[in-house]
Amino acid sequence: MVYRKSRSLARELFLASRAFPREESFALTDQLRRSSRSIGAQVAEAWAKRKYPRHFVSKSSDADGGQLETQHWLTVAFDCGYLTAEETRRLGEMCVEIGQMLGSMISKADQFCQPEPDRLHEPTSGYHIGAAAHLTD
Repeated sequence: MVYRKSRSLARELFLASRAFPREESFALTDQLRRSSRSIGAQVAEAWAKRKYPRHFVSKSSDADGGQLETQHWLTVAFDCGYLTAEETRRLGEMCVEIGQMLGSMISKADQFCQPEPDRLHEPTSGYHIGAAAHLTD
């Protein structure tokens, strides 16, 4: 669901940013589009890494950072007069909803990262412990 919502946000921002002035194409427009598109990409990576809870949380956190960055660029676009208050509010609410969903995913990572019986997992390696013990000798 969060992946679908992030794609909708990226599409909405793409359409809204087409009206931005040409002189913003390499600054604000690209930044806004890039940050909004990175949310879905990070969610996809989190899903791919879900067999490793720490990686899942890290990528989900990166996605949340992308939505916060997108909120920043939305505010800049509003401040510059490129978006109306209504557009900014609507798009900002989409970001907030995505952020809430990501926050829930992060806090409930164990529900997304449950081991599957037929999935292979790497055994815990003992070389880290041995290396640390060697340093204390």
